[in-house]
Order: sequence, then C-alpha cells, then structure tokens
Amino acid sequence: MPFRRVHVALLFVCLLSAGSASCVARRRLIARKGASNTQPLLIADRQTLLESLVRQYEAVRDFNAEVDMIPAKGTTEKSKITEYPECRAYVLFRKPSEIRLIGLYPVVRSKAFDMASDGVDFRLYLPSKNRFLVGKNQMEKPSENKLENLRPQHFLDAMLVRPIDAKSEKVLLMNLTDEDNAYYIIPVVRESADGQLQLTRSIWFNRYTLTIARQFLFDAKGNILTDARYSDWKAYDNVAFPKHIEINRPQDEYAVVINVLKMDINKGVAADKFVLEQPEGTTLQVVGQAPELPQNPSAPSAKGKVKKK
Repeated sequence: MPFRRVHVALLFVCLLSAGSASCVARRRLIARKGASNTQPLLIADRQTLLESLVRQYEAVRDFNAEVDMIPAKGTTEKSKITEYPECRAYVLFRKPSEIRLIGLYPVVRSKAFDMASDGVDFRLYLPSKNRFLVGKNQMEKPSENKLENLRPQHFLDAMLVRPIDAKSEKVLLMNLTDEDNAYYIIPVVRESADGQLQLTRSIWFNRYTLTIARQFLFDAKGNILTDARYSDWKAYDNVAFPKHIEINRPQDEYAVVINVLKMDINKGVAADKFVLEQPEGTTLQVVGQAPELPQNPSAPSAKGKVKKK
C-alpha cells in the first residue's frame, strides 16, 4: 500500500478512536508575538483598509514632536550594523510636505544635524563637518557618499503613510495569517512608461488592531528603498499615531529607531520653523557638485536657493 494511503488510514483510525487513551489528539494554542492567546483576529475587506488609510492621513495637518532617536549604520545584507547612542530630536511637519528634523548629541545636547525640506528642495546642516548641503529631494543618481543621499523626505514618507492614488495606483489584498503572523497586506502597483506593472509599495495591517504595522517602498527594480515598522499606537490630541517607528534604508545603509516622547498634533506650526539658513563660515555644497570654499553667503530662501555675493 502506498505511504499516502497508510497515512490516511492511520488518521481515520485515530479519528474513530479519539476517545481512547491509545490515540489522543493534543490541542495547541497559537501564541503570536504581541498578542494574547484570547485576542481575536479582526476581519476587514480591501475597501475598509483603504478608507482607514485616508482617515489616518487626513487626520494629521501638522505636528511638533519631541523624540528619542537611535541611529544605525550598515545593512543586514552586509551582515554588519553599527548602532550609535540614543539622541534627542525634534520633528516638525506641516502639510502638504514641509518637514524639519533637528538632532542633538547625547548628554551635551549640542546640535548634531539640522535638515529641512519643502517637498521639492532640501537643506542639511552638519555642524561637526562645518558643511551645509542643498539639493533636490528627487535623486537622479545616488551618490557613493552615503551622507549626500540623506533626505528629510525619507523620514516624512515613512512617518506618514500616504493613501492610495486611485488615478495612478492599483492595489491587491493579501491575507498573511499563520502561526507567526497575522497581517493584511496591500501591494500597490503602478504602470510604467513602457506599460509594465511596477510594485511601488506594500502596506501591512495588524489583524488584531487593523492599525498599520509596516510599509515597504520599492525602487523601479523592485529593491527595497524604505522598510518602516509601526507599533504602540497612541492617541495624541485625539489623533492616532505610532509611538514607536523603525525606519530602515538598506540602499543608503542607515536606519533609525524613533520613540515619540511628546507630540502636539494640529496645533499649528509657523512657516518660519521650516526655514533653514546657512550658518556663516560653513562650506556650501550643492549635492552632486564639489564643495565650495567656506564663505559668508546670504541665507537660502525657504525654497532652498542660495544667493552668493
């Protein structure tokens, strides 16, 4: 008798004699990470999840957050990651796409970096290197100098998950539920200029809470640009926001863990908070060009343009 038939026959005998001591079934509870055994899985369809994305995104007009950040350098692909000491930082945002991040060194609390973006241009001040970088958010070609690939927009894209653009994006729905995971996953695809479908994002929802748990952003070749994870969702000024965010940029070989300490949402952030001026005596560098000699330039405008003497 073939093995498969023997296996089925034994199972049939066990089912018939389930009450006997010689063939007893054992019940095993599934304990997934971050959930209790008694917590039920929630059910949602694609439209419900898409509508929740819209509500979450539209609920936030601006915010001013004080956070602890743990930066890291390296990638898992190269099997080497270096974590740096936790530092205090401030993140300011105002719609549609203005963002500013100010990081302080541990203990001494002096400024480690200051970067801002209006959605088109970005500015980055590095006091330790006495450099002031300006450039476009959109990178035409990544630099071998990973520092030149830093963009405030990377943080904004990770911290606020954009809703689906029905005119240019198409979505699917996957249910990944097994002994270790319980997620709904929405892959997002666009049609490229040559008519090919391109995976641009995937958004993961926790099936215990239906909150966003993870988001991947992909490049045109399907490589991961950003891997962002969200947990410990809290209500700040009656708006839900994740208290813990992990952002990984494998191609740029850096990552950061953000823990929100304090957040004010929709209380207004003044326009001048997003103007980052070039400090006197710093070296100006337009990304993609060689650094200039230190000089005393006029301050760049809110759009990041620098006027020289």
